[in-house]
Amino acid sequence: MSDIAEVAAEGLATGPVPRRPRLAARVLRTPTGVVGVLITLCWLAVGVAAPALAPYDPFAIEGSALGPPSAVHPLGTDALGRDLLSGVVWGARTSLVVAAGVAVLALLIGTVVGLVSGYLGGWLDDVLMRSTEVFQVLPRFFLALVVIAFFGPGLDRLVLVLGVTSWPLLARVVRAEVFSLRHREFVDAARVHGASTSRILVREILPNALPPAVALLGLVVAQVILIEASLGFLGLGDPNVTSWGALASEAQRFLRAAWWLSVFPGLAILLAVLGLNLLGDAVTDAASGRR
Repeated sequence: MSDIAEVAAEGLATGPVPRRPRLAARVLRTPTGVVGVLITLCWLAVGVAAPALAPYDPFAIEGSALGPPSAVHPLGTDALGRDLLSGVVWGARTSLVVAAGVAVLALLIGTVVGLVSGYLGGWLDDVLMRSTEVFQVLPRFFLALVVIAFFGPGLDRLVLVLGVTSWPLLARVVRAEVFSLRHREFVDAARVHGASTSRILVREILPNALPPAVALLGLVVAQVILIEASLGFLGLGDPNVTSWGALASEAQRFLRAAWWLSVFPGLAILLAVLGLNLLGDAVTDAASGRR
């Protein structure tokens, strides 16, 4: 009897093998995953629908200066009479644009470097890993300061500098997964059947090596949001858009007179980072089989 027939006969004898729940189902099994998903989805929804959700233009003067929370202005107004709720809502869009751009760049670069390094190995692996270490030790926050000082503030420049410096950890994770996958039976079978290197990488290895990197991406994005808010707090954000950091910076002069100016932008930053961290932890646990 052939090996395939023996496996089939064993399967008939022991009954069907229970299917493992999908990753999303395993994430939603835990309270941490549910809370992380809900907070992250709310942040995404507010960022995407900001023009429809914001009651006013965030730069328009719509009320009295330093007005407390009321029915007309639920989160109050700032020192110029601008609606704080509109600023927080549009700040969610700013953080979403930066986070999404950095996530795409970091995942793309990290995946390509990790795949090539882990599969080919040899001197190319050494060169790519030494390059990864160089980017890993770069202080992203201070590098962003230098770029803004030379080229001026702007979301495009911020996304570029954070995107090209946020990929090393993802590359290392993908490389480690590729190392464990490149000599598995299904990869050897594809190689024996004449599949090209690119086909093996894209069709066989990438779908199995990518989930751990995606799980880690939430933590990387959370750090990016903090960096963007910190730059805005220092007055180095894009002056043409509203950001949570800029709102918190403007509140410094009125900490005692207008508590709402610092509380609500701070809560927005806290919830966004908390949701991404909880979601990243839950996805990591589910992908590793601990859930």
